[in-house]
Amino acid sequence: MQPTVQFELTREFVEYFRQLVEARNSAAIREVLNEVKPADISALLYEFDSEESKYVLDLLPIEVQAEIINDLDEETRKRFLKIYPAGEIVKIVNLLNSDDAADLLNELPVKTREEVLGGMDAQLRAQVIDLLRFEENVAGGLMAKELIKVRHNWSVAQCLEEVRKQAEEVDKFYAVYVVDEQDKLVGRVSLKDLVLSHPSKLVSEICETDIVSVDTFLPDRDVAEIMRKYDLESVPVVNVNGQLVGRITIDDVVDVITEQAEEERQLMSGISEDVEEDDSVWRNTRARLPWLLIGIAGGLLNAKFMGFFESELARVTAIAFFTPLIQATGGNVGIQSSALIVQSLAHPGFVYEGLLGRLTKVFLIALLNGLFLSLLVYGANILLFKEMRLSLIVSVALFSVVVFASFVGTFTPLVLNKLGYNPALASGPFITTINDLLGLTVYFLTVHFLL
Repeated sequence: MQPTVQFELTREFVEYFRQLVEARNSAAIREVLNEVKPADISALLYEFDSEESKYVLDLLPIEVQAEIINDLDEETRKRFLKIYPAGEIVKIVNLLNSDDAADLLNELPVKTREEVLGGMDAQLRAQVIDLLRFEENVAGGLMAKELIKVRHNWSVAQCLEEVRKQAEEVDKFYAVYVVDEQDKLVGRVSLKDLVLSHPSKLVSEICETDIVSVDTFLPDRDVAEIMRKYDLESVPVVNVNGQLVGRITIDDVVDVITEQAEEERQLMSGISEDVEEDDSVWRNTRARLPWLLIGIAGGLLNAKFMGFFESELARVTAIAFFTPLIQATGGNVGIQSSALIVQSLAHPGFVYEGLLGRLTKVFLIALLNGLFLSLLVYGANILLFKEMRLSLIVSVALFSVVVFASFVGTFTPLVLNKLGYNPALASGPFITTINDLLGLTVYFLTVHFLL
């Protein structure tokens, strides 16, 4: 299949395709999907249940089936493969790279996994068994075994011949890795240098020895950062003895970066688990409830705290009107500050030695923001309430809240990071709850002293 058109997944198309599936119109389905890319077919199949999806896939070539199934997210694929017999899974796995095959096998029940391993190609089975030893979130679990390597003492002519042989087993390769007699990584050589060098020249003479590699036990996030930092399309993986055991390509790292960003986005939104909109009601409830409980606890503390200033509220009831303003502003300022710090902490260039300069900058920004907002609220209160003392109290309180909230939003992620926790926890409901309490404290203390 040679896809040539840009596909757009519209509601009208989904409904039309659903009618074709329900009618089991295989000829029309094949015609519709003939020019659609496998990645777009994967997106389309999310609209159907497993049985319907399998019916559609069975109409396509096995190579396309393998690519589509490999594109599915982990949870969907796990449910989908439950209706596949082991023999059909074997055909699919045999068409995947070793790292993708290992990921798929990890999602299967133990009995099915053993049956699939038994039916796989011998070479791929050996590679996958080696990969299954590693945890999923380290370089060893992320790497693929397919690569091209040559000996450092070979001639360029011998090396080119070997590259032609090995390239048949590798879909894409960005460099040729050079090893010694013990398979220890020596360096890499570019295809350009191989083609342009004299056939009798030794590989060691044109080999680039100053290369970046990663250990099998390195966390996947560190691998992603290394590849980003050095702008690498692929990186070799070595074991504790320095032997070349695999490579990690940029497409695998993009998945890691995407997962990391999604995890931090959910943490900042107050969701404690990795969930999707179409997950079960209980799973979604469980993921959201912890942070909502923190918000409830904060609200109860706020109510209790306001009771301490009942006399001030009785004297000037209008001060209660401004508590939402104080809390909302403090929460927004805190989230802005924490988001910037979380972003900085994610960058390897962040150092604590320059912390004083950063805090000074935060303080100056908070002063300017607080001054501008308090003057704006002061003028608005004068116009709306015609009350000089009330306007002054609210403005002073707002200025103080902006300054304090900036420091809370700055320090909280720094402290969490120092303690070894994900600084993204500092954002969202966590910062909002703290700043609600802080805002009320500052506000009512200001009211108490200025009344």
